[in-house]
Amino acid sequence: MMTQIDYKKELETASKGMIMIHDHVLLIKLLVRMIVRKAKLRHAGMILYEPERDTYVLEISRGEPGERIPERFIRFEKDHPLIRIFHEKEYKYLIDSRNALVFDDLNRLIWRESVLRSANGSREILHKVSEQMPQLNSVACVPAFYRHKLLAVLLLGARHDEAPLEQEALDFFSALASDVAMAIRNAQLFEGLKREADRSRNLFIQTTIALGSAIEAKDSYTHGHTERVTRYALAVARHMHAQGVFQPPEKFFENLYIASLLHDIGKIGIPEAILAKKQPLTGEEYAVMKTHAQRGADILSSLTDFEGCMSGVKHHHEKYNGSGYPDGLKGDDIPMISSIISVADTFDAITTDRPYRKAHAKDYAINEIKKYAGTWYHPLPAAAMIALYEDGMI
Repeated sequence: MMTQIDYKKELETASKGMIMIHDHVLLIKLLVRMIVRKAKLRHAGMILYEPERDTYVLEISRGEPGERIPERFIRFEKDHPLIRIFHEKEYKYLIDSRNALVFDDLNRLIWRESVLRSANGSREILHKVSEQMPQLNSVACVPAFYRHKLLAVLLLGARHDEAPLEQEALDFFSALASDVAMAIRNAQLFEGLKREADRSRNLFIQTTIALGSAIEAKDSYTHGHTERVTRYALAVARHMHAQGVFQPPEKFFENLYIASLLHDIGKIGIPEAILAKKQPLTGEEYAVMKTHAQRGADILSSLTDFEGCMSGVKHHHEKYNGSGYPDGLKGDDIPMISSIISVADTFDAITTDRPYRKAHAKDYAINEIKKYAGTWYHPLPAAAMIALYEDGMI
């Protein structure tokens, strides 16, 4: 009798751990081991894309000896049937209904394609895949995409009790594969950040922009959010400087620019079920959401040249009266870079659509900033944001 698995809980647990591991090979080893153990599989493996060679290789394999395929034993070129069926758009419809390619479905799919007389060669490629999957001891294959690019294929062996994989399990593996693809892509971006920081500050900033885009890819409801927050934050800081109420230290504007772009980077580690929830968050979900500020700082702490902007990421949800998070800082103990981002972030959050509500008008947002200036928001950036709005600058 199979133990019932809470797939949603397992997915959220796995997602929380992904962001803290920048070595994507180590990450996937841990995930594949978890899949074998939790789903009671004879073995599982992961085929990974190698950008340097533009090929795919069976990088990770876990399970029973004699069942699992040895790691790096097989390399898959792009014309391999198992890669083509996921990589080429004309075959996408073959897996859409189940989010996976299941060996037990192949005869039915081949018969259907024969009846339909499909002209795209789908019947032939299905035949070839039906020959390949037994050689890999796989009963199902689950693709992992990042923006339609195939980054990995999860190979699933049979269960110990030979029971078929139900659709709930396949949906779980598909969601996990999607997060794996994001983790792989993020790991590649972090590696790129480190290299570019050593080579050129300008190229480093461009990579930072790309990483900001990765945040928005994770949370589609905040599309354009980081760019707008960056624009508002820089405008507020310049206004404060022009009015003589703030003397920015060296590199302040550069650090503010980077911190604004990356202020929500920690959300990469927040489950999509929480980010996209259309109802108010529960207390437990809100507690998870609040971790994104500290997560963001933890991510940046492992990279060079981020000391000047890390506080902006970590403390942009602190409040002037000490009721914010993660550290409950109060008044002038909150770094000015954080206070500026806080006001800019609030203005944009109120004036754009969120999963749980429609956007408010700009005057409503300004009234909220006026209402809580000196309580939640530092008076100086709050006053600058109000002045910019009243002057028609935002």
